[in-house]
Amino acid sequence: MDERVALTNDIESESRMTGQLGEGVMAALRGVRNPRDGRNVVESDMVRDLTVSEDGRVRLSLVLTPQDPASLVREARRAVERVDGISEVRVDIRDPVQPVPYTGAAPAAPAAPPRARTLPVMGQETPHRQVPPAPTPVAYPNLGRVIAISSGKGGVGKSTVATNLAVALARAGERVGLMDADIYGPNIPRMMGVNEPPPVANERIQPLAAYGVKLMSLGFIVTRDQPAIWRGPIVMKVISQFLRDVEWGELDYLLVDLPPGTGDAQLSLVQATHVAASIIVTTPQEVSVGDALRGAKMFERVEVPVLGIVENMSSFVCPHCGEETPFLGGGGGRRLAEELQLPLLGQVPFVPAVAAGGDEGRPIVATDPESPAARALIDLAARVRTAIGAGVAA
Repeated sequence: MDERVALTNDIESESRMTGQLGEGVMAALRGVRNPRDGRNVVESDMVRDLTVSEDGRVRLSLVLTPQDPASLVREARRAVERVDGISEVRVDIRDPVQPVPYTGAAPAAPAAPPRARTLPVMGQETPHRQVPPAPTPVAYPNLGRVIAISSGKGGVGKSTVATNLAVALARAGERVGLMDADIYGPNIPRMMGVNEPPPVANERIQPLAAYGVKLMSLGFIVTRDQPAIWRGPIVMKVISQFLRDVEWGELDYLLVDLPPGTGDAQLSLVQATHVAASIIVTTPQEVSVGDALRGAKMFERVEVPVLGIVENMSSFVCPHCGEETPFLGGGGGRRLAEELQLPLLGQVPFVPAVAAGGDEGRPIVATDPESPAARALIDLAARVRTAIGAGVAA
């Protein structure tokens, strides 16, 4: 068994550390500052359970309050990875109210009650909640560019944009995969017209395919009426398995259709692999734009570039006369793009055939490529290719 250098909870007691690796790790962590209080993570007593093995493997816990930026986890990991001799780094997230394991010694004084959260968090009522680890993102070169398709709220047509963008890219000659990470409401099977259990060969899940796009969704695995009542660790496991254990082959793009909001799936994807870029989908109305703004800010905080904004249902196109009418207030996507100083990648009009095609598994870019909505989505695919090629998401 490798002899380990123990760096205990009492970070200030450096006399207990031995070896240059441990000293280098501590020095690296002192260079990571928390913008909330201006102190480094060691001074703030955020680093716990730090161990460094002789072969360069490091494991530590980082105590994060709801006010601390999540990007500190990545910064700490990267700082330690730059230390000479370090071969592997794992950073676990610890909640400040998580209890310290019992050691058998009587406490000197009653412990002060933990500081209450600003808001209660559903499902975190018990003090014995296990906080999911933040593993090192894994690079999957065969997946090409991983692009997250996200929205601040549901019902804005995010999955419609994801499916049609994937088909448009495939029709342009790209090798495309579409991963349905909307664990709680997987709609890709219906929208792509495929719904059957994926085969397994050589212990690898074989993706299904439609319209030249390789597909994987939880909807292929669970029954239609089975709810996914899952917490963060299970969501992380599903997303990691879809990345790791699916035989995607060689792709140019892997589009990931995320659930609405800024929750477990978004953070799990960022922690599981390197996300090249994200696309934020909104409708013109202000209630959608406000939620989309928070979604864009979330990706900025975890250092994922936002390619731009897509305004879905920007106008209504009459199926009979072709007249275009402003829809849902109009202009919200453009205002959001200007506020964030991001490109407005596309404005997709509402055409009844788009909704019907989604229900029937017939993406509009494949069935009616000359329709106004299809032309907007095909133009979106061209802008995404240009942005990626220009190194925006490098």
